[in-house]
Amino acid sequence: MPAYAIISDVHANLEALQAVLAEIEKEEIDSILFAGDCVGYGPDPNECIELLRTKASLVIAGNHDWGAVDLTDVRDFNAYARVAIDWTRDVLTAQNFSYLQDLPLTQKISGDRAIFLVHGTPKEPDQWHYFLFEFDAKVNFRSFNEQICFLGHSHIPFIVERSPRGKTRSFYARAEVKDGCRYIVNAGSVGQPRDGNPEASYVLFKDDAIEIKRVSYDILLTQKKMKKAGLPSYLITRLSEGR
Repeated sequence: MPAYAIISDVHANLEALQAVLAEIEKEEIDSILFAGDCVGYGPDPNECIELLRTKASLVIAGNHDWGAVDLTDVRDFNAYARVAIDWTRDVLTAQNFSYLQDLPLTQKISGDRAIFLVHGTPKEPDQWHYFLFEFDAKVNFRSFNEQICFLGHSHIPFIVERSPRGKTRSFYARAEVKDGCRYIVNAGSVGQPRDGNPEASYVLFKDDAIEIKRVSYDILLTQKKMKKAGLPSYLITRLSEGR
């Protein structure tokens, strides 16, 4: 069975992306899957897009990706996010602008452990809903047919398992994949974690196990770049606080 690394929500944080990719290179995997939001908030959108284009085998759009290229309404974004989107739109190269425009909302992988990849939720992917609680599981498990759904968006990593009888339970570090059970997995965020841990997050799916991994990176360098770019101080501060 293929082994995968799943990353999400890079948000133009090149230092975090480089650190995560360096850790992934130490693992024996077949492909990297990216669950959206390459840009937004951070100072290196072009560099992150170009790196993901070379490293990830599947890439889908997040709300910030589509917001930066006018494919989704950013009026519901908070004020800091809108400032960052405006800045991102101004600095994107024409090639990378077109690349974001062409990204799909979902991707699927067939096989013994079939995978559904989405940024927000399987239910109404273009509405950018958040999957936050176990009671969100029932409607979302009905919205895809594959055994495992990997997603992002909330920046909070977790694993939800649904038994054949419909009972759910959550894991926050590792879960063994069982025949008959189905899974929704949030890979967390590479570039802007919000679970109180500032270390970059990604997921390793290998040998029938799903594991949430954390990676330290040079937060101060990213913050210096953000300050130089004139991005909001709130976005700069939150990186070191993991929120």
